[in-house]
Amino acid sequence: MIRKKGSFILCGAFLFVAWNALLLLFLLGRPPPKKEEEWRVAGGRGGGDLAQEVIRLAEEVESQLETQKKLLKQIWSHWSQWESQKGNGKRVIDSGKEGKQAQEFRNPQQLPQLLQKYLSLDQKKGKRLQDFMIAPIPNSNLGSNDKEQAVNRDKLASSITTTEDIIPILVIACDRVTVKRCLDKLIQYRPSAELYPIIVSQDCGHAETARVIESFGSQVTHLRQPDLSDIQTRPEHKKFQGYYKISRHYRWALSQVFNTFSYSSVVIVEDDLEVAPDFFEYFRALYPILRSDPTLWCVSAWNDNGREGLVDLGKPELLYRTDFFPGLGWMLLKELWAELEPKWPATFWDDWMRQPDQRKDRSCIRPEVSRTLTFGRKGVSLGQFFDQYLRYIKLNTEFVPFTKLDLSFLLHERYNEVFKKEIYSAPLVNVEDLQKGGMLRGAGPFRVQYSSKDSFKVLARNLGVMEDLKSGVPRAGYRGVVSFMSRGRRIYLAPPSGWTNYDTSWS
Repeated sequence: MIRKKGSFILCGAFLFVAWNALLLLFLLGRPPPKKEEEWRVAGGRGGGDLAQEVIRLAEEVESQLETQKKLLKQIWSHWSQWESQKGNGKRVIDSGKEGKQAQEFRNPQQLPQLLQKYLSLDQKKGKRLQDFMIAPIPNSNLGSNDKEQAVNRDKLASSITTTEDIIPILVIACDRVTVKRCLDKLIQYRPSAELYPIIVSQDCGHAETARVIESFGSQVTHLRQPDLSDIQTRPEHKKFQGYYKISRHYRWALSQVFNTFSYSSVVIVEDDLEVAPDFFEYFRALYPILRSDPTLWCVSAWNDNGREGLVDLGKPELLYRTDFFPGLGWMLLKELWAELEPKWPATFWDDWMRQPDQRKDRSCIRPEVSRTLTFGRKGVSLGQFFDQYLRYIKLNTEFVPFTKLDLSFLLHERYNEVFKKEIYSAPLVNVEDLQKGGMLRGAGPFRVQYSSKDSFKVLARNLGVMEDLKSGVPRAGYRGVVSFMSRGRRIYLAPPSGWTNYDTSWS
């Protein structure tokens, strides 16, 4: 019975697509309207007649859209019945072929993208679905009601987007009921449910956390990682069982996003993160930068040295390149996942990402002021760094319109040219001068130089920035340079000007 219902739903969806195709062919096959000059008659009423004819055509399209809406509701009602028969309303993805097909029609908000996917006509001329569905209406000789209808139609046309416009948010969850705080903020600041679908992937099988996630209803998609078994490890790694399960969960969840849902990008958020008001704006603006620059491999919302006093809170628009993989709210593309998935590690996935074999001299984008804040001391790391660093990270509170800014300065060649001049033209000072403060002249920036692993650690500790290195790369560092604020002045903790590469033994 379930298989019949699934076939019915797929058939209904096919009929919906076919109906649109016939409608478009009908509209395209209509004889072209007469030229405006031919409409002119004595009395000067030609302009009004032309407007009335255009309105009439638009109303025909609107009537057809209403019919399609009714068909959609029927498809959705049958889908709901089928879903309830499958498992009392649980939204668990079927890994089988039929499950993948049905999943495409799971969310009615995705139907505009599916229409565009299957009904793209005359691709050689670059025409899109909205070019045929809704025609713009001339403003002349239109009454107020007609103008309002025209505006509504334009809004509908602009809402039809491609799958590349969609940036899903993947929330990695386990047994924290405080995932509610994370989801509340994501939904509060989300500008569009269509452009930013929220997918919560839950491991651990924790019933109370599952109920919290389900309480958000259709605002999120709830996935459940099916393999909850323990993982066989070396005896000395038994205490790291949690890290093994996290790595397994990440692999499964990312596979769902890219291979099952077929999205082209994703922003990963863990269940103990709170996002800033411009979180979505930040990733939307940096998406084209990430896609266009092959020397970038991620965009992160996190600054490892984002504590108060170490960042310029008056300049939340500042952005940087970093060679250190920050995580904690980060975007990657499908192409990168295709590269990483075959060799995804069994454990410690984040440190694995920081190894040269994965990074391949690529960088990430990071902000001056973090766009995420971690509130979860509980976890497999047992609060490592939380009390000393993470709890003091400042979350940005000011909305920055990143999509209206020119961010091309972040592209590799432009950035490096300015970066080198900025760093190595800054006056060289010692840490004692910085600590005394009054010994320095000017507002900065200033440069403090290190020459070895030990000297870096000593200077970092004295200046209050994180001192650990991964594969030789300092946290928030770019070309060995860590940028931060100290006593209101910009400071660069930098290697000598002849720096060429990281020493992986500095770990």
